[in-house]
Amino acid sequence: MKYYVIFLFVLVASCNNSKEEKKDIVKTPKLEIVEKPVLNLEQANKLAQLPLHCMDTEYPNRLGQTLGSDADLKSPKTLHPAFYGCFDWHSSVHGHWSLVRLLKTFPELESAESVKEKLLKSISKENILTEVKFFDDENNKSFERTYGWAWLLKLAEELHTWDEPIARELESNLQPLTDLIIEKYIEFMPKLNYPLRVGTHPNTAFGLSFAFDYAQTVNNEPLKTAIINRAKYFYLEDKDCPMSWEPSGSDFLSPCLEEAVLMKRLLPKEEFKTWLDSFLPQLKHPNYTLEVGLVSDRTDGQLVHLDGVNFSRAWSLNKISEGLPEYSHLKNIANMHINYSLPSIVGDSYEGGHWLGSFAIYALSSANN
Repeated sequence: MKYYVIFLFVLVASCNNSKEEKKDIVKTPKLEIVEKPVLNLEQANKLAQLPLHCMDTEYPNRLGQTLGSDADLKSPKTLHPAFYGCFDWHSSVHGHWSLVRLLKTFPELESAESVKEKLLKSISKENILTEVKFFDDENNKSFERTYGWAWLLKLAEELHTWDEPIARELESNLQPLTDLIIEKYIEFMPKLNYPLRVGTHPNTAFGLSFAFDYAQTVNNEPLKTAIINRAKYFYLEDKDCPMSWEPSGSDFLSPCLEEAVLMKRLLPKEEFKTWLDSFLPQLKHPNYTLEVGLVSDRTDGQLVHLDGVNFSRAWSLNKISEGLPEYSHLKNIANMHINYSLPSIVGDSYEGGHWLGSFAIYALSSANN
């Protein structure tokens, strides 16, 4: 009799546990399907206005230079005749990238000819040689390392793949600075013993991703080798990235996702899938969710960074899912992030308008690949 009672108790407990498990499964929220954002001509015309508005706007300006003497106190336009607008150097660079990408994608863009004239005036041989001179200055050899470097190579890559006569002239004019940045990457990589795992400009994985895109596009083997060797040294053994810690209050990049998309670029498909299963195992679950970065004040230059994290998360999630059907649900999360931040970009205050357009364009392009 005693054994019979114990058996019944175990049976009831087992049934209850089974019901609880089923209840948990039922409670698992299904991912809401959101509309896929599309980069169309209307959007392109609006987004083009952001860099056009600021590329000739010298002030306000954040130079970020190191002064060696009083002689270095010069105006932004004197120091950086090519990339002096849009508040800071890197924002000016990716503002130029935005215009090239939009012209390539939409040749019928409003004021296309005047945009081309602006690009030719800005990226002239003389202006670029002055930019090179600044980077060669002893006090500024690490200027814009590696965020600005990465965007410069992204601009160079965009020009290289643009099948227009103007692109050949612009690419040639930019080449001395492009070559210098490549040299700086190859020189710097072996010296960097530890990667910067942050959600802002110095993030190592982001800088290497864009640089690798350029190296692969132009088949620059020394740059590719330098990036592959260092990235594997930094990241190959990483596991269980703490996505729940993201984002920080002023992030515009996701440290976990930027690392993942870098490794997606570098590793063979099956090796990457094995690595990702250890690094971010939760991404594979079809009902995986990721709350957007919530922006409380878009007039605050730091808080508006979270619109950037939404766009950069989107391009990362789209890259991860590319060619991997088991991760296709990530595209919907990417769309959700873009749709949250995109409406605020056009007509936004200068705190975000000088740079967020580039992030939006890159995210939208990733959604339509």
